[in-house]
Amino acid sequence: MATFTSAAAATVASFSGLKTHATIGASLAPAKLATPTKKLMIVRSSALKDVGVAMVATAASALLASSALAIQVKMGGDDGSLAFVPSDFSVAAGEKIEFYNNAGFPHNVRFDEDAVPAGVDIEKISMPEEDYLNGPGEQYSVTLTKPGTYEFYCAPHQGAGMTGKVTVN
Repeated sequence: MATFTSAAAATVASFSGLKTHATIGASLAPAKLATPTKKLMIVRSSALKDVGVAMVATAASALLASSALAIQVKMGGDDGSLAFVPSDFSVAAGEKIEFYNNAGFPHNVRFDEDAVPAGVDIEKISMPEEDYLNGPGEQYSVTLTKPGTYEFYCAPHQGAGMTGKVTVN
């Protein structure tokens, strides 16, 4: 949390206005300046603190909204197992899920058409069935926006139990 403390005050001169009496085609009369009156504008440190905190919060929100990475899911366990790690997790709607090759590849990510919320087009959220991640560290990202439970699998290793479930809140 950012903190700003100051007892400073700022003085701002105030002018009552500039007056000229000129018309088009007439000679210009010199303008008379009003004598400035002394008025103080005091800026309290608490007001500056509130402004600063609001600016930091806005910038942080914009940064998080642009990436909003919720979780990284390993495809293939560290022990070489054919599994998603973690295989059961939750994210908020709109957060990005990143699947990445860890071991035992090739892998892909397919969502089960019978195990997603009604109205979700699995072709829009799944990798194409014929595409695979073939090397270490290769990744696939998806952002799920509709709340509900989504089940997914790796097509080449589904028979070996490489399946998972994500709950979108």
